[in-house]
Amino acid sequence: MSQFRPATADPAWLRLSVAGVALLTALVLLVLPLAAVFTEALRRGLPAAWAAIAEPDTLAAIRLTLLVAVLTVPVNLVGGLAAAWCITKFDFPGKRVLVTLIELPFSVSPVISGLTFVLIFGAHGWLGEWLQARDIQVIFALPGLVLATIFVTFPFVARTVMPLMQEQGREEEEAAATLGAGGLSTFLRVTLPNVKWALLAGVLLCNARAMGEFGAVSVVSGHVRGETNTMPLHVEILYNEYQFSGAFAVAALLALLGLVTLGAKVVLERLAGRQAGGAA
Repeated sequence: MSQFRPATADPAWLRLSVAGVALLTALVLLVLPLAAVFTEALRRGLPAAWAAIAEPDTLAAIRLTLLVAVLTVPVNLVGGLAAAWCITKFDFPGKRVLVTLIELPFSVSPVISGLTFVLIFGAHGWLGEWLQARDIQVIFALPGLVLATIFVTFPFVARTVMPLMQEQGREEEEAAATLGAGGLSTFLRVTLPNVKWALLAGVLLCNARAMGEFGAVSVVSGHVRGETNTMPLHVEILYNEYQFSGAFAVAALLALLGLVTLGAKVVLERLAGRQAGGAA
């Protein structure tokens, strides 16, 4: 006789209590803070919020945030997909080291990663003199923001795709190779179609994290207003200057972008579920 019983056999009061605690936690820690941000952003009305967003420094921060995300996501898409493919489809020396390196940004503070790039590319860093001699600026410029964001967001694509690749195994790729398909053809026609929904979800998560990154870009940006301030940094500056209306307006816009990303991820998951159900 099994020692375990199905969850449906638990008392109703226990199931309702657990669900109530989960819902209450989500409400207090997730929903209420977002509601407070949007409420404060619209306290003086939509025209005032729009005027705060339309300021030149705010528009520059929005453009820079989107540019950093546009440059970061493709790099992590290619690198994360390649890393996931190597780890799940091949055996090679240093495989565990590669897995550890992929997860490194999860365990290292973003501030530390930003300081690392300053140490390497800063004026007094390891490559500082070489870069200055060639009039190349990395820190306090767009390249530094992109490098720091790539480091912080690199795991999202790889860690989203890897479980699905591991679950699928290597049988289909080996069958394609047996039929004479090359490595690139096998990847494009077999591997990639099987993980396309997980890959898109990883891209969305990477994009959301890139737009919302604060710690690493704060270190490498120099806080040059209108030039190197992304939206999170601009929110901090406005708040410290007691421009609460503008700060909450930009914060609400950033939160809205995150919610749109979350909604897109939910849609992708439903599409993937329907495709899997149709295949079954």
